[in-house]
Amino acid sequence: RRFLASAQSRATIAEAFDAILDALDYNPEAIAGTATAGIPHATTLADLRGLPLSYVRSAGKDHGLRNIIEGLGTDGSYHGQQVLLIEDLISTGGSSIQAVETIIEADGAVPYCLAIFTYGLAASLQAFAAVHPICTPLAILDYDMMVHTARKTGYVDDQGAALLTEWRRDPFGWGEAHGFPRVVKEGT
Repeated sequence: RRFLASAQSRATIAEAFDAILDALDYNPEAIAGTATAGIPHATTLADLRGLPLSYVRSAGKDHGLRNIIEGLGTDGSYHGQQVLLIEDLISTGGSSIQAVETIIEADGAVPYCLAIFTYGLAASLQAFAAVHPICTPLAILDYDMMVHTARKTGYVDDQGAALLTEWRRDPFGWGEAHGFPRVVKEGT
């Protein structure tokens, strides 16, 4: 979220998303951002491409029109448009997939979800694989690239890089395996 403070960082992110779209030869008709962290990056990309913008909440408002998606016409439909979903981060994929399904329910086709960063966790890959029609998650940066860069620049040593790599293999069990207390979220 530190990227928000820098116009140059926001522009660089939008240009990276634009380059991915060019490489895919995919020309969406609309851009949607996930609320709230995906909105600024979706906005910058929509402005760069001159496309309509919408954003997707995790739940409808409890007042007004109770919209889950903002930026659509009064009928709340994409009318079959090709929609690109923008996310800041993909971890387990849950919130991204919820947004994809919401766009599909609003008659949008969403074959790609682009993110600034992904951990590339098995849980997210499995979750996206279960989405129909298919939505492929892609990111500008990924966890392996982050670990490699941290090691190359001296931010972490070999032992630190090994611990980071080990964490990624089992992110939900790593802490407990290393003597940290088990963390359980309510409802799980």
